[in-house]
Amino acid sequence: MANSGKSPSVAALSFEAALSELEEIVRQLETGKSSLEDAIGAYERGAELKKHCEKKLTEAKARVEKINLNAAGAEKLEPADFE
Repeated sequence: MANSGKSPSVAALSFEAALSELEEIVRQLETGKSSLEDAIGAYERGAELKKHCEKKLTEAKARVEKINLNAAGAEKLEPADFE
């Protein structure tokens, strides 16, 4: 499963899409049927997907924490800004 340029940019993927693709890569690598080059490409893509998922989870956690802080006494709820 080498990244032939047809896969969407990792940054453009939702958490769910990235996780689904990562799970598929893991299934393919576990079969051991890929060529070495394809396996390395899949591993690289998987590492990018993992990092992206971790970032999305960190952002979600920050949003939930902000909601909890606001519920505990802040005057109004403001959306988190991650850029």
